[in-house]
Amino acid sequence: MADIIRVGIADMNTCRTPDMITTIGLGSCVGVVIYDGISGLAGLVHIMLPDSNKINNNANKLKFADTGIDLLLEKLISEGIKEYSLKAKIAGGAQMFNHILKSSIGNVGENNVIAVKNKLSELKIPIISEDVGLNFGRTIVFNPETCELAITRAGAERYII
Repeated sequence: MADIIRVGIADMNTCRTPDMITTIGLGSCVGVVIYDGISGLAGLVHIMLPDSNKINNNANKLKFADTGIDLLLEKLISEGIKEYSLKAKIAGGAQMFNHILKSSIGNVGENNVIAVKNKLSELKIPIISEDVGLNFGRTIVFNPETCELAITRAGAERYII
């Protein structure tokens, strides 16, 4: 029987088929799934902020795109992922606060998406599909057996990327 591994905010974990992995509450945060499509192994990190160097309280390295993705990749490699065929799927990065605040806080989602894309590009991990931006929250579930990312948007039906 398959389990669904839960990943909290500013957290990460890995799973192997037949298990799946999920995170909820992706508003301006970005869920980054890294997988290889071969080993049945996948990982998910829930990114809150783009850059650990711009925040004084940066003890939780999983919170940031620049450090969280590196930590996830290290864990996946230690568990035997096939590095030569890594892929990613991403979701989140909504502009949750634009309608309330007319300041830089309204751009957190967009900045997170940019930072995630830059980091994955630096690591030469292609993004196979994405569902980012707009102004609503998301919950995601990744199935490493099928490499499908199921997304439930607030107030909408579930769909697959």
